[in-house]
Amino acid sequence: MQVPVGDLVFDVEVSGPEGGDPVLLLHGFPQSRRAWDPIVPALRAAGLRTIAPDQRGYSDGARPAGTDAYALPLLAGDALGLLDALGIESAHVVGHDWGSVVAWYLAARHADRVRTLTAVSFPHLEAYWYALRNDPEQRQLSQYLAYFVSPDSTAGLLADDAAQFRSLFGDAVDPRQVKHYLDLHSRPGVLDAALNWYRSGSLLAEHEGLDPVTVPTTYISSDADMAASRLAVDRTAEHVTGPYRFVRLAGITHWQPEQAPERVAEEILRRVDQ
Repeated sequence: MQVPVGDLVFDVEVSGPEGGDPVLLLHGFPQSRRAWDPIVPALRAAGLRTIAPDQRGYSDGARPAGTDAYALPLLAGDALGLLDALGIESAHVVGHDWGSVVAWYLAARHADRVRTLTAVSFPHLEAYWYALRNDPEQRQLSQYLAYFVSPDSTAGLLADDAAQFRSLFGDAVDPRQVKHYLDLHSRPGVLDAALNWYRSGSLLAEHEGLDPVTVPTTYISSDADMAASRLAVDRTAEHVTGPYRFVRLAGITHWQPEQAPERVAEEILRRVDQ
């Protein structure tokens, strides 16, 4: 379905019983709402109502021009606008990768709209920023950002039969799913808009007044995920004052919702039920 939010129109997949508790599923880069396809059936079977949007830049009707249009407060505002448009006062919020960045921000700034938080892969923003300043491991892991923000990255990721784009997933994601992501990001303007999430500088600039997360929170990491150093992962707990659960998956890379959907769904349901 298509959901208008201000001047934008988002493509959104809504599933499950109308009276079910709402779960907002926020995807990361370079994916789409289809990243949650392996997760949705378990949530739906549990009686939950899932809302999975293609986020700003990924939906054809929500691709504004300019890097500034992809700043983190605007991305969070899109999520709130979707809830408003669907008549939802508050939701369980689940994010992966960039979706987790948005989810952490929502939980910190708009706790009244977030029933519970499940963040997959990416740590709390302040833990990440601290690690960037103080941890050589995190600075090493974050070197890819210099390439993603460069003007050459859009063409480079799609060059040579999109070899660099495909390499982001390795062998962790079904090739058919990777093809879907590649087809989407090969459409005019999509990859450039998606990279604007990085070019906006939200991962490198601290946001003043980011409150501790008070809502019940689960943070899912994995031992082969290269997004965050151990310091960033460990410090995340310091920024959650509500009930907190940390899960570290063994033998799983960065693409947890697709590589370990049963475990991720289990942890979402465990958090929602508490």
